[in-house]
Amino acid sequence: MAEIRNYTVNFGPQHPAAHGVLRLVLELDGEVVQRADPHVGLLHRATEKLAEHKTFLQALPYMDRLDYMSMMANEHAYCLAVERLLGIEVPIRAQYIRVMFDEITRILNHLLWLGAHGLDIGAMTVFLYCFREREDLMDCYEAVSGARMHAAYYRPGGVYRDLPETMPRYQPSIHRNEATLARLNRNRGGSLLDFVEDFTERFPKYVDDYETLLTENRIWKHRTVGIGVVSPERALALGFTGAMLRGSGIAWDLRKKQPYAVYDRLAFDVPVGVNGDCYDRYLVRIEELRQANRIIRQCVKWLRENPGPVITGNRKVAPPPRVDMKTGMEDLIHHFKLFTEGMHVPPGEVYAGVEAPKGEFGIYMISDGANKPYRMKIRPPGFVHLAALDEMSRGHMLADVVAIIGTQDIVFGEVDR
Repeated sequence: MAEIRNYTVNFGPQHPAAHGVLRLVLELDGEVVQRADPHVGLLHRATEKLAEHKTFLQALPYMDRLDYMSMMANEHAYCLAVERLLGIEVPIRAQYIRVMFDEITRILNHLLWLGAHGLDIGAMTVFLYCFREREDLMDCYEAVSGARMHAAYYRPGGVYRDLPETMPRYQPSIHRNEATLARLNRNRGGSLLDFVEDFTERFPKYVDDYETLLTENRIWKHRTVGIGVVSPERALALGFTGAMLRGSGIAWDLRKKQPYAVYDRLAFDVPVGVNGDCYDRYLVRIEELRQANRIIRQCVKWLRENPGPVITGNRKVAPPPRVDMKTGMEDLIHHFKLFTEGMHVPPGEVYAGVEAPKGEFGIYMISDGANKPYRMKIRPPGFVHLAALDEMSRGHMLADVVAIIGTQDIVFGEVDR
């Protein structure tokens, strides 16, 4: 009979399911995991220290690069922290725009998670479907900010600019005939809100397609049911948030428990799992796609009916309109001072957390009255979940580690911040 040998193997960073920069040292007994030791730091880029050497406005684009699948949600937490220190009120229209893009970001994040998680476990088609829908939402990012990913669209006091009245359209090309061009531009004839509304009408059918492929698929269930089980008590003790916590049966969602922006005005449900395994966390995120779509529809309706300012009128915090800056001396001085010296934030300390797609993303900030944060500490959800990888993996097979990494939905930009 063959002798069982103990192995120590490196899982990643080159392994496809390690998503680039996770180095996991696994101690195996045959194919059974005895211990999993995640090594962080391969991507480390000192975001917290960099932010302390930049003005409050210059530090904002670093937030996009943290969890680079949840860009605007990260910006939201940072802006909330600065706004609470400043004690300024954000215009209600800007708050609705932020919530709409928070939920667009949630869908973007969950689509990438679903596609990559499926691909890791062997489901190819769902990856292609998810990226098809992501293209539409990336176009929304680009329409408001000019960038597909790193938007820097939220600003302390509101958002950079109001929603555009036209969507970018596909241009004639030797690679497209007229019929193809007409089909591609069919829903791009109106404003951004028209485009988003059209997407929300199509999206539930797409989610049905994902579920048709996976939810009752016996291979998918074999790979996820009973894998990486975390009890409600352990989920709380380990500091889980987001779908990782709700998958274990605890209905904790900052949008409901500690509402920010206009979430307390919107109707949506918080999906909760029962068994705390990979399959339940999958079901929770699938339902979150539907609830995010529901929130976006409400925001679109409100934004259509309620025009107004989208950034504070406080010229010490937000720049003047460009026309005023070109014609008024005082406005020009405000603009120059804001973008060279930056705003001076009153002394104090603050913590602002948002329900990001992966869980609670928080910014703890101390100001000493200068134009830069004195200290900034980021509370990322992924770092906490990664710490539980050892406990979740023990006793499982080597192939199950892939499913457990997938269910945690880790992006290393926020872990190695």
